[in-house]
Amino acid sequence: MPKNTQRGFTLIEVLIATALMASIAIGVAQLLGIAVAAGHAARVQTSTTILAAGKLEELRSLVWTYEPLAAGAVPRSDLTTDLSVEPASSSGPGLAPSPSGTLSTNMPPYVDYLDSRGRWVGNGSSVPPDAMFIRRWSILPLPAAPDRALVLSVLATTVAQELARGQPWTHPSGQEALLVTLNTRKGR
Repeated sequence: MPKNTQRGFTLIEVLIATALMASIAIGVAQLLGIAVAAGHAARVQTSTTILAAGKLEELRSLVWTYEPLAAGAVPRSDLTTDLSVEPASSSGPGLAPSPSGTLSTNMPPYVDYLDSRGRWVGNGSSVPPDAMFIRRWSILPLPAAPDRALVLSVLATTVAQELARGQPWTHPSGQEALLVTLNTRKGR
């Protein structure tokens, strides 16, 4: 007589397989969470870099040159454009040296605010409610050649990062972008 040999899983085997699948699912969920956080951080870093580069280009587009005259070249500088408003107006400091601290605090007219799409939403010392990004800039004469060269610095950060910091900015933390360039007079 043949024996009836039915094979199947015992309750212990099912419990072990379930526990193994649960631990694998937890590991995958943690990796997914890390990937989502890394993707968000990369988007923020890219956005702040693009916004800082945009402001740096605005500063570099202001007049800082030599104007040729019969008696020789004369320095010509934009000392009236306000880049903290959109569109830029003629009631600002242009490329005049900025006071100290313009990168660490919201100091008008060396700050503006942008929404999540990078559109201008305001300026001034207090952050507008719909702002997501803060851009600050400084303009300093190069000590070795103050009449010929300027050091232009632009910091772009998020409002959330600024609130989390809880103190004036001193150095990049990873999600901000700090771009610095040298602007020299041309045409001499």
